[in-house]
Amino acid sequence: MIKIGCCGFPVSRKRYFEHFPVVEIEQTFYQPPQVSLAKKWRWEAPKDFEYTMKAWQIITHEPTSPTYKRLKAAIPKAKEKHYGSFKPTEEVHVAWETTREIADALAADIIIFQCPASFVPDQENIKNLKQFFSHIKRGEHILAWEPRGRWLPKDIESLCRDLDLIHVVDPFVASQKYGNISYHRLHGRNRYRYKYTRDDLELLKGFAQKTKDCYVMFNNMDMFDDAMAFQEMIRA
Repeated sequence: MIKIGCCGFPVSRKRYFEHFPVVEIEQTFYQPPQVSLAKKWRWEAPKDFEYTMKAWQIITHEPTSPTYKRLKAAIPKAKEKHYGSFKPTEEVHVAWETTREIADALAADIIIFQCPASFVPDQENIKNLKQFFSHIKRGEHILAWEPRGRWLPKDIESLCRDLDLIHVVDPFVASQKYGNISYHRLHGRNRYRYKYTRDDLELLKGFAQKTKDCYVMFNNMDMFDDAMAFQEMIRA
């Protein structure tokens, strides 16, 4: 089974629902919506439509990240060290509970933890990562990790295996090291404005067919058209 979709809605939700079986919600990374709004999104989608979503950036990113500009409330200067990098703090814990609550409202099985390249594989970060995923209440959710930067493949595999995480990749950049499903996030080949060629999509088809179940989520400027073209290729 190959599920194809986009990271965010590049067109109206009504039009999107007509073409794709899944979408990855991006807003939950920047500033989670109200639970009532998440429930509305679930209600207005077709019954068999699937949501996945990104975890709130307060869990993964530190306040130095430019993405914090989209938070509704400013981070107190005195508490900046309490945020991000999976730190064992009340702030990170609350951010997870908020993330999980929205996932429940959306009936989103998969939650993606996307890390910045600044989240390096040092002793403290690995310790925090292990403690976070070992202690949170994950319920029935499938947790997926997209590391960036200089993580070694063997360390990614070991951590994902020990912590029961799906390794998320852009298959044009890296190969998946662990997971009983594949979750591909396509960021454009070297740039966001990249448009995937026919040859690219043929390669992607080969990547997607390596596992029994695969999510292929486009996250480039032409995501809607590229996802449509890839879906037509798969159906053919």
